[in-house]
Amino acid sequence: MKEKMMKEVKKYYKLFKNSIEFKSIQFVISVSFILITILAMLFIGIALYNKVSRLSEQNAILNTRQIIDQVNTNLDYYMKSMIEISDYIDNAIYNDYDLQNGNLKQQMNVIVNSRKDIVTLAIFSEDGELILSVPSDKMKSTTNIKEQDWFTTPLKEPGNLYFSSPHVQNIFDGQHRWVVSLSRKITINKNGRRIPGVLLVDMNFSVIEQLCTKVSFGEKGYIYIIDSKGNIVYHPQLPLINVGLKQENVKEVQEHVFGRYFDKVNGERRLITIETVNFCRWRIVGIAYMDEISTVKKDILFYIFWVFVFGILLFIFISAIISSKISRPIKQLEKSMKMVEQGQLNINLDIKGEAEVAQLSRTFNLMVLRIRQLMNQIVQEQESKRISELNALQAQINPHFLYNTLDSVVWMAENGKHDDVICMVTALARLFRISISRGKNIINVSEELEHARNYLVIQSIRYRNKFEYEFNIQEEALRYKTLKLILQPIIENAIYHGIEYMVDKGKIKISVSIENDKLLFIVEDNGVGIEPEVLNSLLDKELNKKRDSGVGVKNVHERIQLYFGKQYGLKIESELDEGTIVQIWLPLIEEVSKEDKQNEI
Repeated sequence: MKEKMMKEVKKYYKLFKNSIEFKSIQFVISVSFILITILAMLFIGIALYNKVSRLSEQNAILNTRQIIDQVNTNLDYYMKSMIEISDYIDNAIYNDYDLQNGNLKQQMNVIVNSRKDIVTLAIFSEDGELILSVPSDKMKSTTNIKEQDWFTTPLKEPGNLYFSSPHVQNIFDGQHRWVVSLSRKITINKNGRRIPGVLLVDMNFSVIEQLCTKVSFGEKGYIYIIDSKGNIVYHPQLPLINVGLKQENVKEVQEHVFGRYFDKVNGERRLITIETVNFCRWRIVGIAYMDEISTVKKDILFYIFWVFVFGILLFIFISAIISSKISRPIKQLEKSMKMVEQGQLNINLDIKGEAEVAQLSRTFNLMVLRIRQLMNQIVQEQESKRISELNALQAQINPHFLYNTLDSVVWMAENGKHDDVICMVTALARLFRISISRGKNIINVSEELEHARNYLVIQSIRYRNKFEYEFNIQEEALRYKTLKLILQPIIENAIYHGIEYMVDKGKIKISVSIENDKLLFIVEDNGVGIEPEVLNSLLDKELNKKRDSGVGVKNVHERIQLYFGKQYGLKIESELDEGTIVQIWLPLIEEVSKEDKQNEI
């Protein structure tokens, strides 16, 4: 025991000594300076980086908003001019009772010739009949005007202007231009009466495309336009969208009339800026990639990184000089303490130096002396404690059991049952002999079984054959050894808490076998069983002291784990009115170790 304690002291002192080397004053001072410097520089760097990042991001957002606003202003101006043209034509139609007199057509020719962005001006009756068009092209015979959205929508919503999505102009012969149509309901004079009609203004889509194509946000940023129904009016990558190779989150855009939000696509953070064109309710959507518009953040981060690196190198050099000067006396003391590492606890340091170093030497000497005293004290206390614990756990017999047994002997003697008296006294004597076992803790399996058999003989006579018992022993198990007095508490528990309360005759079965390279005892009874809440805590809480055995089920479990480890011990299974099965798992022991012999009482 003393040698073992000495090894433990050496092991922990060595860990202590190694920790001193890595936590020397020089090391602590150097690390402290470096950590303080790192923390200060990190704080300043992070604060500066966050501030610059926020400013650069705000500037990027502002610039993006200004560009989108400019595009919106241009589109708004362009749409407004188209609306003004349609208003002019509408007024001219309303005031001209004869559309065929040539005045209106001449005015429409002037507008088309002066505005290269206007492809067609046309007037239709509510029946889809072409009244007047500039240029004067014939309609295709296969075209059904009444199926066109630009024609039907104004008639259904006479107070609104209709702007179509980009499409190919296909109602006139010889025209296949890409246009955006503006249409509105008008009132025309036909045969002396006013009837509803539709005014169509086809605008060249290339003008809108030019307004948007020149706008970009970095190498990857772009803008696109959707109408009020979510249809894409313009997109720089429209062919890819049409074939399904690219997608835009149009639904989320439709939820915003204007404003901005952020999203992530393929791990890249994007700024989505939305503005609505007043007249046509189109939404202009700007897509800007934050890693491109915030290039200042990268420059600042690069600058902070190199300042951080050079600052750390400078402070490492300075801290090494300062810490070396401070720690030199302590290193002298450390050299004198190396002998303690070899386990020489009788060493007495005598180091002269500064007051702090001398005080440290005296404190170390007191520490070594105290370690020696505590080591001896711990050895003595542990030995005494071990003996006391084993004595308490190995109380061989319950006084109530002995009293009741002797009382039963007197009763049988008075009634002339001499054979039962002889049998009971003989079993009691054998029980005591095995319980004492000359102070041994480890006994043969056969001896433990004989002890259990004698205990059952006594209890069977006491309870007047209220129960029967049987042994089922595997021959191979008899060659091994076991911790003594582990069966009696289990059998006692089965009798007191299981069979005693039965109306029918009880039965106890004891089995011994080798299972999974372990020694297995099984004590099985057909008693009243154990309630689930009691069963779950049986090995954790003390049983009722009035009915518990001297050692107790819990103590048997603790003794086994104390000797052999947590992988061994008791396992209890029980069902009410069915009985209880207790498994006792032990290691296979053929010979008693020297340590166990020394610890035997």
